[in-house]
Amino acid sequence: MSSATLPSDIADRLKRDENGLVAAIIQQHDTGEVLMLGWMDDEALTRTLTSGRVTFWSRSRGEYWRKGDTSGHEQHVKSVAIDCDGDALLVRVDQIGAACHTGHRTCFYTDISA
Repeated sequence: MSSATLPSDIADRLKRDENGLVAAIIQQHDTGEVLMLGWMDDEALTRTLTSGRVTFWSRSRGEYWRKGDTSGHEQHVKSVAIDCDGDALLVRVDQIGAACHTGHRTCFYTDISA
């Protein structure tokens, strides 16, 4: 993974895991619908903040991927917030098409409540 330089006010607040990653919850900006969870390191977050499109670090592939580059299902960033503990990000987006790789609008389509 690359180590980008985030502004210190952001970098100092992040609590990364042992792999340098922080969870990024992706939410539809106007409806509040939770779309997916991805992982970001400093480089992915920098790319997300500077490009206006969400970039993740793929733990399974070991590479960066910008949501929608192959599927066309882009995520356009509206805002990014850090949670109170600094161990998660909330990225509010305008989702184009499905967020889930299965073709569903959201990755959270399986209800397991009793």
